[in-house]
Amino acid sequence: MTTIQVTTTPKSLIGSIIGKRVRGAALAATLLSLSALMSLTSPAGAAPVPEEMVSRPAAKLQGLDKITARTSTFTIAVGETKALGSLRITLRACKENPPIETPETAAFLEVIENKPGEQAEPVFSGWMFASSPALSAMEHPIYDVWVLSCEGD
Repeated sequence: MTTIQVTTTPKSLIGSIIGKRVRGAALAATLLSLSALMSLTSPAGAAPVPEEMVSRPAAKLQGLDKITARTSTFTIAVGETKALGSLRITLRACKENPPIETPETAAFLEVIENKPGEQAEPVFSGWMFASSPALSAMEHPIYDVWVLSCEGD
């Protein structure tokens, strides 16, 4: 039986496997173990899956009024709604990576705009990531909102 000890990167491992004449069941086993190894390595900067993150009870958000150039930083609890001008921001979840992982914070926000005399209109609903605000940004002509961190234990 052939045993491969992984001491190199997956790409150089592929080259060494191809260089050897591995046949039949040994080839199948090698390829299966190689695909498992490659699934463990993720590309740098890839956003984590929110289910693998730790839930927190609140988030620290920052808002920008593009007309006045004023920023405001505020903390919002899960399930709470806060106002930023004509926007109503509701935090549905805030998650962050465990301390041993690469720092990342993600918050699920629902943003509704209430204009006087008009029906409320949804502006944004989804996950925002602190490390990549442009990845899932709220598009609004007057306001910007982004996640800074999760709060609480």
